[in-house]
Amino acid sequence: MATRRNQSTETQIKNVLVPIIQAFGRSGKLIYLIVIGIVIFFAYQYFTRSSASSTIEYNSTLIEKQLKNVSKLVVTEGHYSQVMTYKDQKKYFMDMVSFEKKALMVVNADVTVSYDLSKIKYDINETTKTISIKNIPEAEMKINPDIHFYSIDESTFNPFGTADYNKINKKVKAEIAKKMEKSKLKTNAENRLISELSKILILTNTMGWKLEYNGETVLTSTGLSKKIKT
Repeated sequence: MATRRNQSTETQIKNVLVPIIQAFGRSGKLIYLIVIGIVIFFAYQYFTRSSASSTIEYNSTLIEKQLKNVSKLVVTEGHYSQVMTYKDQKKYFMDMVSFEKKALMVVNADVTVSYDLSKIKYDINETTKTISIKNIPEAEMKINPDIHFYSIDESTFNPFGTADYNKINKKVKAEIAKKMEKSKLKTNAENRLISELSKILILTNTMGWKLEYNGETVLTSTGLSKKIKT
């Protein structure tokens, strides 16, 4: 009888303790999972904020570097050759007597059209992720003529002098500049300029930024070309 009572008592204790232990075990696991969840949440928030800040700074650095890479002298070279004639006439005695001088010459000239992109003006806005190009420097044309005189016809009363040679040099440069404005050299120089600036456009598009020129958003290289050439 005593043995049966002991077994019955043990059974009652187990019936009471086992649910308590199981409940404590379940609540312990629940608390453990909640704590882990809170730790993961705050860790995610911390590293996400840190990463976003670093990304903005990294993006700005990349863009600044690209702008410095294109901030160079873009030069397009060409050659010009033409036969030219220079004439000058002096008149005396109410234009009744005149003395003429003239020269036949061959002009060979090396011409360069360049853009100094270190002079480009721009702003970087990290908040709106925008690069705004404010101003692009004008093209600079340099002409180095080599003039060969094949025939010089002058008069004692109207000889060639330093003033004439300076006038010829000035006239030659003006003539060449006029022709170069309508030539492929100027167009090629503009195309090279657009090619350099397109590197910035590609970078901004890749990084989720946008490029503006004179207050207008530029989406493609074609759009950039139209804005520069207008």
